[in-house]
Amino acid sequence: MKFIVGMSFHALNCPPSLLSNVNKTLYRTRPTSPLSLLLAQTVESGNFPQSSKNSGTCATIRKRRSPKHLLNQPNTVGIIGGASVSSTLIFLEKLVLWSARDAEDCLPFVVCSDPSLNEELMLSTLLHSLKTRSSQINLNDDDSSIVVENLQRKRAFLEKSGARCIVMPCHISHTWHTEISEGCSLPFLHIGECVASELKEANLKPLEAGNGVRIGLLAGDGILSAGFYQEILQSQGFEVVLPDKATIEHMLIPAVESVNKRDMEGAQNLLRIAIQVLLVRAVNVVILASNDLRGVLPDDDPLMNKCIDPMDSLARSTIKWARSIKKVRKRSAK
Repeated sequence: MKFIVGMSFHALNCPPSLLSNVNKTLYRTRPTSPLSLLLAQTVESGNFPQSSKNSGTCATIRKRRSPKHLLNQPNTVGIIGGASVSSTLIFLEKLVLWSARDAEDCLPFVVCSDPSLNEELMLSTLLHSLKTRSSQINLNDDDSSIVVENLQRKRAFLEKSGARCIVMPCHISHTWHTEISEGCSLPFLHIGECVASELKEANLKPLEAGNGVRIGLLAGDGILSAGFYQEILQSQGFEVVLPDKATIEHMLIPAVESVNKRDMEGAQNLLRIAIQVLLVRAVNVVILASNDLRGVLPDDDPLMNKCIDPMDSLARSTIKWARSIKKVRKRSAK
């Protein structure tokens, strides 16, 4: 069973233990906005079971929606949850809050979150990493195929649910973005392209004469081995600077271990050193492409001014797409 959440409203109803500050902020921001929530427990068949509870709400939803789709707004976003449920919720928080700025309506969206993907994604990433490290290791692609097929089914489900754009707030899943998006007729945003686009718009200048604009990348071994960030950034003319072996073994890995041990002070110190190591190599910006390192440094830490979270770029690009569609519809209606 998977939980599929369809939303077209200005308040987010989530377990307080997972997203305690979201409800407070949203209800405070838009106290008079209506709530229309359909939480359907389904097996990805596209058949939404009826519930005797909240029958009035469901009846209202059925009147507003066409029989074919859960949501039918032209700017509906379909979100494929990643390996971390908490990361998906953090992305949703940003999507809801940022899209509702300047008295704008919150984006309509459908979320398909499957926590069981965690083990499959981690195993496939490990196998991919091992293959990249050594050509002598002979491994089949069965595990990767299982993950890709799983994510393709979720993408197809979101399309049938009325999504007009697909996003994946998950670094690992983008290892197979090309395969997952195969046959998709909708815009399917890539997190690496969103980051590269924002960096391009920033019109950065080289910090050293004779060099190009350098972008640092801090991530786990699986993401670094996948190489999609490097490939996209280099295609846009950026020089990509990766952490060396010593930085990975003595700073990044211990930093993640410290986070798991709840030693935040130790994790912060290690992460600061890792960032500084890249900065002294004349990088303009450091991309923190790791769920484990998100939130380690406080937002007011000076080093955060030199860092970018790809999930933020993905959220901003998603909102930009949705608003562009809305503007086109308004012009067409005139």
